Amino acid sequence: MSIDATIDTPAAAAAKAKQNTLLSPRFYTTDCEAMDRIDIEPIRAEWDAMMAEYEGDNNHDHFQRTPEFAQEVAECFAKVSPEMRQEFMDFLITSVTSEFSGCVLYNEIAKKVTNPDMKALMRYMARDESRHAGFINQSLKDFGLGLDLGDVKRTKAYTYFKPKYIFYATYLSEKIGYARYITIFRQLERHPDKRFHPIFRWFERWCNDEFRHGESFALMMRAQPGLLRGGNVLWIRFFLLAVYATMYVRDHTRPMLHHAMGLDSEEYDYTVFRITNEISRQVFPVSLDIDHPTFRAGMTRLFQIQQRLDAAKAQGGVVGAVKRGLWSVAGVATFARLYLLPVKHHSLPVNVRVAPAW
Repeated sequence: MSIDATIDTPAAAAAKAKQNTLLSPRFYTTDCEAMDRIDIEPIRAEWDAMMAEYEGDNNHDHFQRTPEFAQEVAECFAKVSPEMRQEFMDFLITSVTSEFSGCVLYNEIAKKVTNPDMKALMRYMARDESRHAGFINQSLKDFGLGLDLGDVKRTKAYTYFKPKYIFYATYLSEKIGYARYITIFRQLERHPDKRFHPIFRWFERWCNDEFRHGESFALMMRAQPGLLRGGNVLWIRFFLLAVYATMYVRDHTRPMLHHAMGLDSEEYDYTVFRITNEISRQVFPVSLDIDHPTFRAGMTRLFQIQQRLDAAKAQGGVVGAVKRGLWSVAGVATFARLYLLPVKHHSLPVNVRVAPAW
């Protein structure tokens, strides 16, 4: 396990949320004028159907805690080791930061655009992400570790992404979020004795929000088909690999969390990759060959390199800095080799919305 520091105070939780590393969720800003120019007329029928779903808001009363929630937390978590508790706190903080990141970005776009289609979509998605972040934050408050999300918004560093990068990255983040949540939910549905925290009971309808958000970005890309062709396919390959690699390395730093749920981190990650591959091929013309032996070896190598980087950071000093530099180069080289692996090509995407029945 490689959790940076003990998370046992609100200050430590806030520091974790504000981290800016390769593995931590980031806050983004983008070109809102370009977003304002998006024309969704080519997919108007599908768009209006989705907007009707958002307006219907079938989760409007879902993210509310039951009276028994806090008692369940106390009873379940009394059996959890301190090390596992730390991994779960890391999971909650990473999750709330990721959800709140979407809320901040969507709110920014909604405020700055005049395009009614974009403004409506961003408001709906910000609403959903705000609920998700608030619900997770309540669970952090149970442990006295609640985040001041307003402070996080003001002080966390922001990364600028062109709109097309936002499309690729956010589409994949939402779809992989769907795959993660539904895989955990189904596992704990089969093995309720492994459900060590009540928040997991909310994951089924939660993942439906993630799936719909991903479909929103899929529609925007289909309305601009050039984003799915030519040189942009190279960017699609990059973001596929970056999202998968980030998840793999992050998850393997939290093995006890998955073990507590009756999951193996390796098997869980590749299950999520398969679901995400199946969904994303409905939009992207390529997918990664996750069963290629070199791909699997490379993912393992990236995790090992991250362990070495963590050790060098802990060592500090000149020697530690030199080691960090060398291992960083090794990480870039490993990522490059993975990027150059052959990918699977698919027919041009069509307008379909099919969530696998996992």
